[in-house]
Amino acid sequence: MTLEEAQSTPRESMDYDVVIVGAGPAGLAAAIRLKQLDENISVVVVEKGSEVGAHILSGAVIDPIGLDKLLPDWREDEARPLHTQVSEDVFYFLGPAGGARLPNFAMPKLMNNHGNFVGSLGLVARYLATRAEALGVEIYPGFAAAELLYNEDGSVAGIATGDMGIAKDGSVSDRFTRGMELRGRYTLLGEGARGSLSKIAIKRFALDEGREPQKYGIGLKEIWQVKPEKFRKGLVQHSFGWPLDMSTGGGSFLYHFDDNLVSVGFVVHLNYTNPTLSPFDEFQRFKTHPMIRDVFEGAKRLSYGSRAITEGGWQSVPKLTFPGGALIGCSAGFVNVPRIKGSHNAILSGMLAAEHLVPALAAGRSHDVVDGIEDSWRASEIGRDLKPVRNVKPLWSKLGTLGGVAFGAVDMWLNQLFGWSPFGTMKHGKPDFATLQPIGDVTPIVYPKPDGKISFDKLSSVFLSATNHEEDQPAHLKLTDPNVPVLQNLPLYGEPARLYCPAGVYEVVYADPDKKTEPRFVINAQNCVHCKTCDIKDPAQNITWTVPEGAGGPNYSNM
Repeated sequence: MTLEEAQSTPRESMDYDVVIVGAGPAGLAAAIRLKQLDENISVVVVEKGSEVGAHILSGAVIDPIGLDKLLPDWREDEARPLHTQVSEDVFYFLGPAGGARLPNFAMPKLMNNHGNFVGSLGLVARYLATRAEALGVEIYPGFAAAELLYNEDGSVAGIATGDMGIAKDGSVSDRFTRGMELRGRYTLLGEGARGSLSKIAIKRFALDEGREPQKYGIGLKEIWQVKPEKFRKGLVQHSFGWPLDMSTGGGSFLYHFDDNLVSVGFVVHLNYTNPTLSPFDEFQRFKTHPMIRDVFEGAKRLSYGSRAITEGGWQSVPKLTFPGGALIGCSAGFVNVPRIKGSHNAILSGMLAAEHLVPALAAGRSHDVVDGIEDSWRASEIGRDLKPVRNVKPLWSKLGTLGGVAFGAVDMWLNQLFGWSPFGTMKHGKPDFATLQPIGDVTPIVYPKPDGKISFDKLSSVFLSATNHEEDQPAHLKLTDPNVPVLQNLPLYGEPARLYCPAGVYEVVYADPDKKTEPRFVINAQNCVHCKTCDIKDPAQNITWTVPEGAGGPNYSNM
């Protein structure tokens, strides 16, 4: 049987009131709230990870406002996922050999982390899934939503999961299984940053028309078990500055939680200009700083992961609603950049969507535009969280780290005290893929070799992410033109994919490495941790990230 013949066979179909893509905080909150408001609404959640939480990665210092509103009893629940409250909140500016602590009184109130919790967002998702299933929500992990389905009038009718068992050469293997159609009166897309179906919906329905380009960062994270004498439970530490130069945005975090665990992470804004920059290697270098290294001496690295982060904020959020559904959570871009938080807004956005869908369903509506979701979010807790910080990212981009942070702090204070900004609402400018300078115009960055104790290479790090894909399948990273990497990106930028990818997916291989003859662009799709950075940063916009077979990718345990 040919692939065309196999894919012409009908797919099994199931009908629901609401289909939700993504078992993250937004999708699960929407599912829970739908059932809280009307237990008779049928809800299904499809999740591409092997289990709920397998693809969830966040810092994570969590503002509990969303959980408190969704599940007021969660703090008394013995199965609660968060136990460590913030006890100490510090902020440093780092130079190459030392650093200076910023006084807490100078920080805008909204930057205060006291009252927040330190923990694992993956565990939060698993907890929400348990609560959702107890209410009758159907959750299907290991099934990747690969396609939007449409009605004859063009409205979204649901999703189809990907076919499984297509061999690498495109033939039909003996394990071929047709995907399933999950049809809903409404479909919510909660896939996280740069979701593949969300990207399609935004383009098809022009949801970003009149909005600023979405901006992104790449976040890299490790969890370490440190010596008891190095552990300070509840400590939340952030920094900016070294090892990044003053024109490149980004920063770090160290969070102490549970039993001698420390989450360490590094964020690089993806509008950086030097094509020889490697976010992964900047992260590894950061850990060697004199003020940081001591925490990890004699400690054990337990896990590693990476994920793109939406950073556009208030002015980059696309229209949320389209015929037959809506965007929720990080698919819409509800991250508060200076706070480095988005899970609270993800939960709130899922709830907001549910609260508008329930009356629409009760009125017998389906597959139309539920305008209330779009019309109400800016006046909600989400909008009140994002509006005061709307200029921090563009100020940082335009003025560099020192000027951007200083003016951003002033702007946040003015917004906090008077609800007013002298800058109005600033524009972001270029999309992130358009910011790289030609390699001949920059000073190449040379990174030290990892020591295997504090700093590590990509492949040993990917091993800790437990990433796995079925090897006999077509690469889920698609090149529009396979010639672009070697003929265009390599001479212009040194092919930056080999550096911005945090998992060693992309390589340029030469027939003669010494003479650099006959270069070939190689895609090691098996390594992909689903961060989506390639889809965002490729200067030719030649790489499209699509879903692999369900259950493929990282298997994070407590990230």
